Amino acid sequence: MRRSILFLAAGLMASSLTGAIAEPAGDGVAGLGSYAARVEIHPIESLTLSDRQFLTGTSDGSKPVTVTGVLRIAKAGTERLPTVVLMHGSGGLSGNIEFWQRALAARGISTFALDGFTGRGLTSVNTDQSLLSRTNLILDIYRALGVLAKHPRVDPARVAVMGFSRGGQAALYASLKRFDTAWNRSGITPAVFLPVYPDCSIRFQDDAATVGRPIRMFGGSGDDYNPVASCTAYTERLKAAGANVSLTVFPGAQHVFDNPAGPPQPTVAKGAQTVRACSLHEATDGAIVEGPKDTPFTYADLCVQRDPHIGSDEAARVATLKGVTDALGAAFEGR
Repeated sequence: MRRSILFLAAGLMASSLTGAIAEPAGDGVAGLGSYAARVEIHPIESLTLSDRQFLTGTSDGSKPVTVTGVLRIAKAGTERLPTVVLMHGSGGLSGNIEFWQRALAARGISTFALDGFTGRGLTSVNTDQSLLSRTNLILDIYRALGVLAKHPRVDPARVAVMGFSRGGQAALYASLKRFDTAWNRSGITPAVFLPVYPDCSIRFQDDAATVGRPIRMFGGSGDDYNPVASCTAYTERLKAAGANVSLTVFPGAQHVFDNPAGPPQPTVAKGAQTVRACSLHEATDGAIVEGPKDTPFTYADLCVQRDPHIGSDEAARVATLKGVTDALGAAFEGR
């Protein structure tokens, strides 16, 4: 009798583990299914550029740099898998990146999480955004695509780009045809772009011409770090130009709402810089300028403010996971 009970207990345990793999919990991270079958660290040869260098398509005077990417292969075997590039924000690799690594792994999707900071001697640029020009992370994404294009476990037709905050800005503008033509040598055109609470504050030249793939943005109405209003305006311009783009806004959600390790209540990100009050655009010579007088922009400008808020939001996180999962399913279908 005791032996039968032990066998029954073992069977229930095995059934429980199998169910955990097959059915992720509401937050998308559950059991063994959220662990990678294999993890690889890849060096990525990139450049450290000024914004003007990137925008004018020249690498003269730039500094070669080796950044890294963490490739988490979702399934054992030899098949080529769908893969999502993850680009961090101003705080570097943090809890939200780990959340997405595990949530996507639970759905059989590999991830390639980029670290654009460590190789450049940085840990964070929250309180001094001038430490790294914004467009560098776009170049890092393109160089990462070059690594994935050669990997035997990656399906190049099912690659997506996802980013958060500053990295969300990079993921968003990596969709521009102009930048793709100038810098993307990978042979991969991402199937979908997934910017999460991106900074949409800079108006670039020709920024309504995209590579023709879907763009699915996510933001929060309570975000005073990267207010969603600028993304709303940009979304409307993209739609007017015929782009396949949408913006989902979660009521009351704060910046970094998807980070399960973030503060549960809105909390001041002390000293963090925000350009929410700036009017930024690209001049004809590739310089980023501010205001109606086209004054060359620096982070010492009066329009740069500090102390925005951040906050975790479980409902917004779960809803974003569903939105991202749906977008990936639609983009990868038939590829």
